[in-house]
Amino acid sequence: MGVTLYEKTMQRALRLLSFKARTIEEMRRRLLEKEWAEPETVEAVIKRLGELNYLNDEEYAGNFASSRLALKPLGPTRLRIDLQRKQLPAATVESAVTRAYDERPEEELIDTLIAKRVRLKGMPVDRDGRNRLTAYLMRRGFSYDLVMRKIREIGQVDDDDGDLEEAGS
Repeated sequence: MGVTLYEKTMQRALRLLSFKARTIEEMRRRLLEKEWAEPETVEAVIKRLGELNYLNDEEYAGNFASSRLALKPLGPTRLRIDLQRKQLPAATVESAVTRAYDERPEEELIDTLIAKRVRLKGMPVDRDGRNRLTAYLMRRGFSYDLVMRKIREIGQVDDDDGDLEEAGS
């Protein structure tokens, strides 16, 4: 007795899940890569995996967001982009971002990131240093308003000095 196409597809899906959790869309794409795969069978397998709670985009997004923030402090913009790359539904992405920042407030994350950056690179002592820190925090997905407020809080740069030098040149 041979293995049915459904069983073969299910075995592949379970093997893929044994390596790492996946989104529904990622699973669909990976299963359809095989030339023997049939879209109807793939959809049936995805439906069954959902019923078994092996595929759950909401749970995946929440776990992904929490683990990303635990590994690297990120702002909501960057986290949102990372989740969207996983081809998750927009509502799922927004829900995961909201929950993640409820668990770890954005202020706490940016403070952690600034402290680490200052420890590694030193306190910015001039406008260029401040601009580099600002650009770094912006790339990490924090809002401009929050970044500028934090830069002002550490208050190590006197803007008047830079303006006088530029005016005198």
